[in-house]
Amino acid sequence: MGAIFIIDDDLLIQDILLMSLQKAGYPTRVAKTVEEAWQVLSTAHPETFDAVLLDRLMPDGDGIEILRRMKSQPALMGIPVILQTAMTSQEDMLDGLRGGAFYYLNKPFSVATLMAIVETAVTDCRQYRELCLKVKRAAGILAHLDRAEFCFRTPAEALDIATMLANVYPDPDRLVLGLSELMINAVEHGNLGIDYAQKTVLLQAGRLTEEIQARLLHPDHADKKARLAFERQGEAIHFLISDEGHGFDWKPFLEITPERALHSHGRGIAMAKMLSFDRVEYQGSGNRVLATVLHPAR
Repeated sequence: MGAIFIIDDDLLIQDILLMSLQKAGYPTRVAKTVEEAWQVLSTAHPETFDAVLLDRLMPDGDGIEILRRMKSQPALMGIPVILQTAMTSQEDMLDGLRGGAFYYLNKPFSVATLMAIVETAVTDCRQYRELCLKVKRAAGILAHLDRAEFCFRTPAEALDIATMLANVYPDPDRLVLGLSELMINAVEHGNLGIDYAQKTVLLQAGRLTEEIQARLLHPDHADKKARLAFERQGEAIHFLISDEGHGFDWKPFLEITPERALHSHGRGIAMAKMLSFDRVEYQGSGNRVLATVLHPAR
């Protein structure tokens, strides 16, 4: 288990964070300045930390500086950063979102909100690392694949295909996150019809996996399949993902809005667009999405 790295110079906030996180069983480490934090991060093993709780206002600079440095380093860019701040204007929050802080904690915060956001970020981090490990195991012949089609029913099948197919790209760790997010979205929201509000309730109750399994067995969904068509065209690699659902209003999910930044989910499509692909284009009602990544022709 990795630690939670707290970067904050406020002793009262530090005490609250340390007490809450340690009570929940999370190892912790603290830094009080930008430079101290960067010294720790730049010399740490990539899996030392499962999440960073970063204060925006630091005595020797802006926390956004640390965020940008992390997102520019391959060894650190996968660590989720939870930006904690009292700067709640839309432009301030957009600064963080553009820098790669997909998790937000507004001051003052409740312990329940803190733990919900930390749990989400840590879970996302560990899942990403597991995906990257699977990608390395699947590397090899896929780099020579030019065209293929797959169908899948379950989130597990989606992850298996994503971790294998990410190897068609020279940097599979970049591709696997976005590919898996779009494919799981096709299962959960597309074929199984779990909408945003329902997922919020299910996550809060710890029942999402149970509900997915129940819906997969239900006669209304038992025969539904999602599909992925892959094709390499010169410098472009295209992934067309489709499902048998009715579609959804996809436009709000292409970016993480300040309002939704505080939620425990709903950032997957935006993360795919920002981190994994050069283009993400939903088609029709939203039950087809074309994701494209560019690289020099072989």
